[in-house]
Amino acid sequence: MSAGGQVHGDGMSEDGGPVMRRGRRLAVDVGDARIGVASCDPDGILATPVETVPGRDVPAAHRRLRQLVEEYEPIEVVVGLPRSLKGGEGPAAAKVRVFARELARMIAPIGVRLVDERMTTVTASQGLRASGVKSKKGRSVIDQAAAVIILQQALESERVSGRPPGEGVEVVI
Repeated sequence: MSAGGQVHGDGMSEDGGPVMRRGRRLAVDVGDARIGVASCDPDGILATPVETVPGRDVPAAHRRLRQLVEEYEPIEVVVGLPRSLKGGEGPAAAKVRVFARELARMIAPIGVRLVDERMTTVTASQGLRASGVKSKKGRSVIDQAAAVIILQQALESERVSGRPPGEGVEVVI
């Protein structure tokens, strides 16, 4: 926001630049075995790893994520949506959509947004390997690192456009 500038409903400041909403966010990288979680500061500048939640017991994973939402008090939760390199959606994306809908129901009125997560796990793996993290130990942090990348990309998208990233998940009661 510009110094002393007003924010208009279109996500732009009075000087025409995009405006980023203030508030902490959580990001979630949903996998079959593990779910990586990351958070950012209230200004949306720095994304950091939070924890890896076991993913095989989905109800337990949702409960833990609800606890993290209560603890971190985010303005929204960003969930990585796995797409193919061509942008299509397969069975993994369908599973994530179901997971995100249930999460949105459990944490309402906090919003849940789906954002494209193409290549985040690959990027996280390469970064960890380059920093000397062994693959066996890396599995426990790779999902957190992927969640950090998902959140950084979502924050950058909003910073550039002035609009919330990705697509909102509707709450079905």
